[in-house]
Amino acid sequence: MRRYLTEWKRQPPKGSVRLEEFVNYFKYRYPQPNGDDPIAIACEMGVCPWAPTHKLLRVGVQAREVPVEKLPPCNLTFLIDVSGSMGGNGGFEMMKSGLKMLVGKLRPEDRVAIVTYADGTTVQLASTPGSEKDKIRAVVDGLRCGGCTYGAGGIQLAYEEAKKNFDKNANNRVILITDGDFNVGISDPKLLEEFIATKRESGIFLTVLGVGRGNYQDANMKKLSTAGNGNYAYLDSVLEAKKVMMNEFGGTLFTVAKDVKLQLEFNPAEVKGYRLLGYESRKLAAKDFNDDKKDAGEIGSGHTMTAFYEIVPAGSDEKIADVDPLKYQKRTESGRGEVCTVKLRWKKPDGDTSMLKEIPISEAQITSKTPSEDFRFASAVAEFALLASDSKFKGGASFNKILDRARHAKGEDLEGYRAEFIRLVETAQLLAPPAPQTPPAPAGNRPVEGDL
Repeated sequence: MRRYLTEWKRQPPKGSVRLEEFVNYFKYRYPQPNGDDPIAIACEMGVCPWAPTHKLLRVGVQAREVPVEKLPPCNLTFLIDVSGSMGGNGGFEMMKSGLKMLVGKLRPEDRVAIVTYADGTTVQLASTPGSEKDKIRAVVDGLRCGGCTYGAGGIQLAYEEAKKNFDKNANNRVILITDGDFNVGISDPKLLEEFIATKRESGIFLTVLGVGRGNYQDANMKKLSTAGNGNYAYLDSVLEAKKVMMNEFGGTLFTVAKDVKLQLEFNPAEVKGYRLLGYESRKLAAKDFNDDKKDAGEIGSGHTMTAFYEIVPAGSDEKIADVDPLKYQKRTESGRGEVCTVKLRWKKPDGDTSMLKEIPISEAQITSKTPSEDFRFASAVAEFALLASDSKFKGGASFNKILDRARHAKGEDLEGYRAEFIRLVETAQLLAPPAPQTPPAPAGNRPVEGDL
């Protein structure tokens, strides 16, 4: 979205806007987990800004923050696309800068291997301790791009290298850096997903970092990271590379819980209907929540996950054909005052059996007279995503309301990400097509029904 607005001076394609990724780009202040739990839940509710007759429920998941010095060793295999499609747009050199920044964060107990692919595949650096930073940086500096894209062969070789250096007490991970344009070998994304999914069972996870433009294959990359029990980020600048590879180093590379699933059971005495905003590609069937064989997302050290639910109150006379029905219970008057029960499942990074936590949520417990800064800012981001995607659920969303709320809820912004969001909304407003104007009725004529 940032690249479309700032470089190409046009709105991003509506279908490319993923609301949940916009909201989760930013950090929010959720309480740390208590006891031995690796994750905690925090909820807040207020009036829905773009649909004032509705309520807006924010559910936040906070992963335990593990200090970098206490993280287990990292056994990393970088798989780098050096094909011709990676060159010529600045992305390749930006990627190298980001890699060298990450090398600076490595500890002596960490190990790094580098595999590249283009016409063929090459192990550029065998597994090397993090103390040998100059050696690792020299290999990164020497990378050049050219040729076609034998991505499947590179992935296979990277997993072989990771398996060769596997350490059951370490964080074993392949980090793929590419524009996602695989055109030699297993080019069918479905077959690649299946191959990667089999490898996660061995304890080797996958992180995908996307670079490039033009023929950039965003959808492929997201699917591959999901199949590999990993995360995915798009790097469009050196500052973004710094955010992902330095600021979020521990969370990006160390998983505190895997197969994290969230399910809300709404109380029909308080809720007539609800809608989850975003997460279209991550929704599970209700029956999959209790199925430990069903794969779900992982969450890393210190990471947060935020979801918004738009709620139609029980007393509303609104038709609710476009919202999700209440699936899990009969309509009774029990539990009045409780909006929902939040159910959370997760597994330990090396576990196969999930743990369950259920938290009843009352409206009085999570509603304050003035919503928090984080709630107001995150809701402004969600509203912008609804507007940018031209969602049929955008209601009364507007640039002016988004900007007013975001400016007043910017709060502490040490890295400047929230200020940047405000600038991007201002840019999007300038680039937006003018709203169609309804011509006035001719003087002296009464308006007819079609003019109203």
